[in-house]
Amino acid sequence: MSEQPRIMAEAVGAEEAEGAERVDGADRHVHWASVAVFAVVSCGLAWLVAWPLWARGEGMADPLLPLVATAMMLTPAVATLAALVVDRRTRGRRPARDILRGLGMWPLRPARRTIGMSVVMVFAMPLIVAIGLGITWIAGLAVLDPVGFSGFAEALAGELPPGTPMPPVVLVVALQLAMIPVGAVVNAPFAFGEEVGWRGWLLPALRPLGVWPALIVSGAFWGFWHTPLILLGYNFGLTDVTGVLLMVLSCTLFGVLLGWTRLRTGSVWPAVFGHGAFNASAGLGALLVAAGSPVPPAWLSGPLGLISCAVFAGVVAVLVAAGQFRRSRLSARLG
Repeated sequence: MSEQPRIMAEAVGAEEAEGAERVDGADRHVHWASVAVFAVVSCGLAWLVAWPLWARGEGMADPLLPLVATAMMLTPAVATLAALVVDRRTRGRRPARDILRGLGMWPLRPARRTIGMSVVMVFAMPLIVAIGLGITWIAGLAVLDPVGFSGFAEALAGELPPGTPMPPVVLVVALQLAMIPVGAVVNAPFAFGEEVGWRGWLLPALRPLGVWPALIVSGAFWGFWHTPLILLGYNFGLTDVTGVLLMVLSCTLFGVLLGWTRLRTGSVWPAVFGHGAFNASAGLGALLVAAGSPVPPAWLSGPLGLISCAVFAGVVAVLVAAGQFRRSRLSARLG
């Protein structure tokens, strides 16, 4: 082998070895000090941001709820900055490009895989929500009207001023469905506030534990982080530890799916757009449920209820069966 090809081969081999080292953790262990700071800051800020809802005593009826829930989504990003400060103090300063690469923000390499996975997630999320609604229908828990959209038509008529003609309901529903990908993009900055913490920083930080422990722990912590809102009845209408445990379960399963995109591409962006698309799809039931249909409890059939948990578990099982969690399928560029 000539000198130049030999040098190039050695460089490629060194890069692959470095990538493999990053997969297993650069130092082969979790930096628990940084993880502890991330956990305390993210949860502490979540409670601080949500405190006005508790102090005002109006719960889910509080007009501040949308603002508080949105502001909470930014707290994991702040926690990530705090964890990076601890990393810098304990492990030394890193160039900005290495930090961005470690968080999965840049570069988009390979770009085709990252962009393609992001697009897939935007369209997969409403499909997953729709499958959950279909199971609810088949189980007899609710009646759907995917042709006449009678429930949505009834709600729309109730919101229009007296004497206002009804717009074509099918057209309005079509526009609502078409807006889900747009909603994924609009939601992306706020979804990024969460995902840069959960999948951008925490998942790679826990990677030395192994792929599955890192996925499960990061997802479970994501669910636990929602506690200030869940205990007020957010998502499930449950105001005790049962709601928190259900949120932990659903976020663990959903987190495995989002985490897989991070491990598969090395990028945080598919998780960001998948998270944004899921939030944009959460109201899909309001379009499809028939007028007069029974309303099952949110803890059972809501977007993050037990039925959705079963759907997430099914999707993950399919990915496992397809070999998508094999080491050879996962990106080495996580740090």
